Amino acid sequence: MATLLYRLGRFSFRRRGRVAAVWLLLLVVLGLGAAAFHGPTGDKFAMPGTESQRALDALAKEFPQAGGATGIIVVAAPQGRKLAPAEVAPVVKEAAGIPGVVAALDPFTTGAVSADGRYALVQVQFDRGAKDVTEGQRAAYLKVGSSAEGLRVEHGGEVLNAAPEVGGSEGIGVVIAAVVLIVTFGSLVAAGMTLLNALIGVGAGMGGLFALSGLVELTSVTPVLALMLGLAVGIDYSLFITSRYRQFLAEGVAPEEAAGRAVGTAGSAVVFAGATVVIALAGLSVVGIPFLSVMGLAAAGTVAVAVLVALTLLPAFLSYAGARVLPRKQRTGENADAGGRGFGHTSFGHTWGRVVTRLRVPILLAGVLGLGALALPAQDLRLALPDAGTAAPGTPAREAYDLTSEGFGEGFNARLIAVVSAADRAATTAAAGQAAKLIQQTPGVLAVAPPQPNAAGTTALLTIIPKAGPTAAATEDAVHAIRAKVAKIGGAEIAVTGATAVGIDVSDKLADAMPVYLLLVVGLSVLLLMLVFRSILVPVKAALGFLLTVGSTFGITVAIFQEGHLAGLLGVDVPGPLVSFLPILLIGILFGLAMDYEVFLVSRMREDHVHGDTPRQATINGMGHNARVVTAAALIMTAVFGGFVFLNDPIIKSMGFALAVGVLVDAFVVRMTLVPAVMSMLGRAAWWLPRVLDRALPDLDVEGERLRHHLTARAAVAPERAPL
Repeated sequence: MATLLYRLGRFSFRRRGRVAAVWLLLLVVLGLGAAAFHGPTGDKFAMPGTESQRALDALAKEFPQAGGATGIIVVAAPQGRKLAPAEVAPVVKEAAGIPGVVAALDPFTTGAVSADGRYALVQVQFDRGAKDVTEGQRAAYLKVGSSAEGLRVEHGGEVLNAAPEVGGSEGIGVVIAAVVLIVTFGSLVAAGMTLLNALIGVGAGMGGLFALSGLVELTSVTPVLALMLGLAVGIDYSLFITSRYRQFLAEGVAPEEAAGRAVGTAGSAVVFAGATVVIALAGLSVVGIPFLSVMGLAAAGTVAVAVLVALTLLPAFLSYAGARVLPRKQRTGENADAGGRGFGHTSFGHTWGRVVTRLRVPILLAGVLGLGALALPAQDLRLALPDAGTAAPGTPAREAYDLTSEGFGEGFNARLIAVVSAADRAATTAAAGQAAKLIQQTPGVLAVAPPQPNAAGTTALLTIIPKAGPTAAATEDAVHAIRAKVAKIGGAEIAVTGATAVGIDVSDKLADAMPVYLLLVVGLSVLLLMLVFRSILVPVKAALGFLLTVGSTFGITVAIFQEGHLAGLLGVDVPGPLVSFLPILLIGILFGLAMDYEVFLVSRMREDHVHGDTPRQATINGMGHNARVVTAAALIMTAVFGGFVFLNDPIIKSMGFALAVGVLVDAFVVRMTLVPAVMSMLGRAAWWLPRVLDRALPDLDVEGERLRHHLTARAAVAPERAPL
């Protein structure tokens, strides 16, 4: 693989104009495709095979008028007085006049008035789903009641579900990344070129994703996840290759040759690291959850584009930049050390490597026990889909949620629907009446509305109001208890659904799938690293380190976002369960990133060991050569992920935080501390591989050993070209 990439790097360097033109053309085509075929995103988390989804499918068939998005308008009178029907009637009429609204229900007719008469809920039914509601319709909906003097009117409901805005706050991460690159390289040209290369990759990846969004339904989180990952890995992959190119230049290798060798060596690690991320994300498809499969494949596609850009466009940029990627002192012949500003025998890396290998036992114990302690809160992990109660304070959805809770209780924000279907009207009526009595007696249920039959009388709806909020454990227990009770009713099919029930089903299915996926990812890591390092113990050590990373990251995230410790510092005003798909996404993404740093650090250790260094010295050399680059890469990735913490969307905020913490823990604690400690402790045994496996496993040549032999043989014929 290294030899093939070496040739690709030299080709891109020589044909820089053509390569740059191809990527520019591709970027324009994908951009035009995104503009022409861009489709809407939404927050529909469909879960085939679950009870809530079966009930929704039945509703779409038997109650098509209830299949569109719903809105809830909360009207409140001033303290000390009651609402009058004449005050609320204009609000109902105004809502009913919005284009696309099929019904607006008077609360005095439906009984949706609080016991003290001060609050009322106007239910609004649209004729289309939330993702198909136009911005004009939403604007008209938000204006309803604006002329109601003396009343407070707030607007909520799923009709307000929209994609999170990606504004300027996450750009902070890009700015920090640029600063880290400038400090690391000591060259504005090198830093700017690396960042530009990554941004082009992100632009191409996002363009392709949005071009496909007209054909494939995307959740609102999917593009943000793809952007987050594409930026982070794009910058890191370009950093790895550029740093190796600078190292070869500093050693006196000609620019074209240096580009080829950089792509052949560091590029091999990039291909492997990118492949692990892609495989882990694409592997989300095996979970069998459609929206999660789309999220994983979309993010995997963006990462794949980042790899291609790093391997092809970056060498072309290097050709344009020439020696300007080096600091000015090195270009003028001053301070031309082998590594170039520390990209070789860095004092920090060597010093840290010596400290860790000398104090390996206490450091290993402290690291494992410390990460184990941080993982303890993960025992209380709870999962749920976010609701309006976790929205940013001041937003319409949050204001409506809080006002509803104030007037009616949190359970009115967690409405459930029981769908009762039978052969005829009489059977449906009997089953619905029996179900209503059983549900009313269920712990955690506040009220059950009378059955609402369809025109044929074969299906009836029961609206259920829990006592607790949508993400409360008591509500989850109530849903399971209701389902267990109504399952005993014969002669009818009864299913419980609603946004709250869908969230519970999604969380349950994802929780069940997480151990299986974790086992798959860990097994995959062992197999892939066995191929790369020709070792048994190194992959096992890497997998155990990954488990420590995941456990501690879960624990820290639970402590802040679920339990509320230091939550105010991150703008989390209402702690609650983690978003259902965060843990499984975190496992997939962190797996790829962890293997990235593992390969970059350990491959140099193996290379030096193969060339005669003692295991301890090889470990120190591996740290010395790569500590600075891995530090820069981890800081950049943390900055990019951390930039998304400033968004108000609770899903994106928690994802950005968890990924940033996971990268910090894995890079600095696991890979740069525990790994060298374990490697020096294992000694030569670290590189043991049974002969049977050695013969059976293909040699991927990730470290470029065959490339080294090829260049050495060529140097014998052309001595002016120094070997690796």
